[in-house]
Amino acid sequence: MEHGRNIAGLLARVAVGIVLIMHGWQKFFEYGISGTTASFVQMGVPLPGVSAVFAATVEVVGGAALIVGIGLPVVGLLIAIDMAGAFVFAKMGAPLISPAGGQLELVLLVGGLLAGFAGGAYSLDRFLFRAKEKDAVTLEPASA
Repeated sequence: MEHGRNIAGLLARVAVGIVLIMHGWQKFFEYGISGTTASFVQMGVPLPGVSAVFAATVEVVGGAALIVGIGLPVVGLLIAIDMAGAFVFAKMGAPLISPAGGQLELVLLVGGLLAGFAGGAYSLDRFLFRAKEKDAVTLEPASA
């Protein structure tokens, strides 16, 4: 059972990571940060230039970090913030299931959190910090 959960966590991290990298790649290399900024201006995103760089960076770097499993809780929170902003500024008000709806943003928000907080068994985080877990001293009450 535990192995199945670990595989599911790994698959979730990889799938969410790939989708995020693709979206961030578009922001950096297809639209460019200037094009992304212009789009954010139209949507009323606060600090559109900063927000464009934040979104593109979180999506590319955060997506890669999810895939290898490094900094998972922090990355999960950053993805959730990015996707919450995307939902609020780009999709809010549209019917959820419509072509303009925010179902992808909601799935990525929750998927990022899930992968960040529950997808770490087969991760670089686990490899790097396993020694600390093994060396941790547990205090047990003395037996009578």
